[in-house]
This record gives sequence, structure tokens and C-alpha cells, in this order.
Amino acid sequence: MNTIKLKIYSRYPLSNVLIYNGTTIFHFLLGGAGIILGYHSWMGNVLGTLYILFAFFQMYVLMPLSVCSNCVYYRMDNSRCTSGMNLVSRKIAREGNVKDFPKRGEGLFCHNNLYMAALFLPIIAMIPALILDFSFVVLVIWFAVIGLLLFRFFVVFQKTACVHCAAKKECPNAQAMGLDK
Repeated sequence: MNTIKLKIYSRYPLSNVLIYNGTTIFHFLLGGAGIILGYHSWMGNVLGTLYILFAFFQMYVLMPLSVCSNCVYYRMDNSRCTSGMNLVSRKIAREGNVKDFPKRGEGLFCHNNLYMAALFLPIIAMIPALILDFSFVVLVIWFAVIGLLLFRFFVVFQKTACVHCAAKKECPNAQAMGLDK
């Protein structure tokens, strides 16, 4: 069998960072819009806005504070991880312990679970809206958010992000997807 040696990036190309963050931001905003439009009431506005705030907070504040400071990319000179959050983390968090990096996947409210919640919540939240008050626009948004989720799992993680990551051997996400080899 012919095995291809994948390059491990100490500094991800800007295109990879843009793909990762573009997919993330679009997923969160489209998911929030789907919730808002699906329930088209004050409750939809509140739930959609809370979802967007939660999703962005867990990704762009909580992750740099609690996960990135323990990552190898935090310590590498001139490095940039696939999300670029190691650069943010260096500005807002003290250096953590590399041995604590796998803890991102431990416990009910660990960052991995919050991240997965941010990805799946809008998909789940739009289902009752579609049942109670069907809308083609919300259905298209629902399929688009599912498409973004699948794109993230099958393209972003497996082709541009995790496969090139210097932390993949310690990362519970890469391990769960079998990308830690």
C-alpha cells in the first residue's frame, strides 16, 4: 500500500485559516438566521441571538482562553494554527500546560462538547420551526447548515486542518476521527 506523508504545518497557510474560519462564521450566522426566521417572533429573535452569541463566545473567546493556551502552537515561534486562535490566545491568556491539551475533551461542559453544541444546535432548533410553521427559506438554511457541518467534517478537518496539525497526536478531536496517525 502506498502511503503519502502529509506535511505538518507549524504555520498554516492563510488560505487554510480563511477556509476554517469562513466555514465557522458562516455556519454560526446562518444557523442563527435560521432560528430567527424559523420562529419569526420575539422568541426566535432571542433564541437566534443567544445562539449566535454562544457560538462565537465558545469559539473565539473561550477556546483561546482555555484550549489554545495549552496547545503546542501557543509555544511555537512564528506559528499559526488552522483557526489562528493561537495568535489570539497569546494576547489574552497565559501559557498553559501542553499536558492539559487533551482535557479539552473531558467532562460534560468541556470545550469539545460546547463546540459540538454550537455546530448541532441550529440544526436541531430549526426542526420544530419547520414542523410548526414550514418555510422553504428555513428549509434551505437548514440544509445549508447541514452542508456546512458535513463540509467541516469531511473536507476541512480531513483535508486542510487536522491532517496537518502538530497537535493531532494529543488532540481528542483528531483521535476520534482517526486523524492522529
